[in-house]
Amino acid sequence: MMKRPHFLVVTFPAQGHINPALQFAKRLIRIGADVTFATSVSAYRRMNTKPPTIEGLSFTMFSDGYDDGVKEFHDRAQYLSEVKRRGSETLTNLILSSQKEGRSFTCIVYTLLLPWVAEVARAFNAPSAILWIQPATVLDIYYYYFYGYEDTIRNNASDPSCLIQLPGLPPLISRDLPSFVMPSNTYAFALPKFQEQLVQLCEETNPKILVNTFDALEPEALKAISEFTMIGVGPLIPSAFLDGKDPSDTSSGGDLFHGSKDYIDWLDSKQKSSVIYVSFGTIAVLKKQQVEEIARGLLDSGRPFLWVIRAKDGEGDKKEEDEINFREELEQQGMIVPWCSQLEVLSHPSLGCFLTHCGWNSTLESLAAGAPLVAFPQWSDQGTNAKLIEDVWKTGVRVTVDEDGIVRSDEIMRCLELVMGGGEKAEELRKNAAKWKDLAREATKEGGCSDKNLRRFVNEVSEGCT
Repeated sequence: MMKRPHFLVVTFPAQGHINPALQFAKRLIRIGADVTFATSVSAYRRMNTKPPTIEGLSFTMFSDGYDDGVKEFHDRAQYLSEVKRRGSETLTNLILSSQKEGRSFTCIVYTLLLPWVAEVARAFNAPSAILWIQPATVLDIYYYYFYGYEDTIRNNASDPSCLIQLPGLPPLISRDLPSFVMPSNTYAFALPKFQEQLVQLCEETNPKILVNTFDALEPEALKAISEFTMIGVGPLIPSAFLDGKDPSDTSSGGDLFHGSKDYIDWLDSKQKSSVIYVSFGTIAVLKKQQVEEIARGLLDSGRPFLWVIRAKDGEGDKKEEDEINFREELEQQGMIVPWCSQLEVLSHPSLGCFLTHCGWNSTLESLAAGAPLVAFPQWSDQGTNAKLIEDVWKTGVRVTVDEDGIVRSDEIMRCLELVMGGGEKAEELRKNAAKWKDLAREATKEGGCSDKNLRRFVNEVSEGCT
């Protein structure tokens, strides 16, 4: 009897990495593999409930130097260095112990910001692959930046009207680029880390990149770089919201961190396609002025809304100026919550529009749910995602910032009206959203392109280990 393939999935300790990585692990198990899932002690401890008990899935932890959590990163480069030092040691010991038990890893899969995992894997001659949790288009842009197009990108990034042409990609302007390649980027740690990741990939004899996308969504981008084999395995969201293969699989991973769902009763009380859902993810912190403009835009729209405003750390120390002005007025028209199960909201019949920061997980979830969007990108890959949403997939409209970098309430209301107002544009967006919903589900069902791609990958790495 053949041994089941055994995968090690190592994820950076952030919710936006853990969610798709956990869904990837579940997909592997569904096609006959065992998975050891590794993340940091601090991320594991943030979970309010135990991780899912699934046959074939086990969890292990590594220290990131902040086992009790960290409220603010004063030196991100130092943090990443500590993750590498401690994580490499844990990973080495884990591989050695697995070998002694006769259960060597068939393949080691890791998410962004962990290029050192590939180094450890090579030291043991173990196959590895990165799970790229952003769109293939963004990977292409980073590759072109470091391999031949840096001057083209940097020289044109300062002119907001200048077109940037990169092979296999739609024409881009500066606001469509990942923020880390922009001259205005203030996160010095980021670009070298992406460069290190690409260098690691180029050292592989046949680098394989598992991308959280699907063939129909980014057909050209997945094939744009001849040196890499990019494999679409997404969208990596719970089965219950895609193929229905496992109706009990309703948690994306983020649900493990939170609890109450009173907002569902509120959504049930609203008319079909009437509610604006507003969320800016788990990382972005908006200026108070921007929050006030969003609040005024929502009020002026006259429509019910569900707005996720995350509770700050040290809630007892929250200052009065952090509170929204006219909050009472807001709560008469809508509902403000510190958390919600996003996929449940996006799939709810009352959902009419998603005002989103365009994080890749949120973007894919909206596509899979058939939700029209108002794109409100903040940083990193989100500007590129907004470009794809508005101009390539045509499922939403993008807000425009003013000269002070603020999106004003009248601009927010303009975009909401375009998406929900009932005109030709709204009809076009709903039609396209429904199309991509069908294609996303088609990709992940048994025999769909992402399902076949993943099975082929597992077979190839398993045969290489026999």
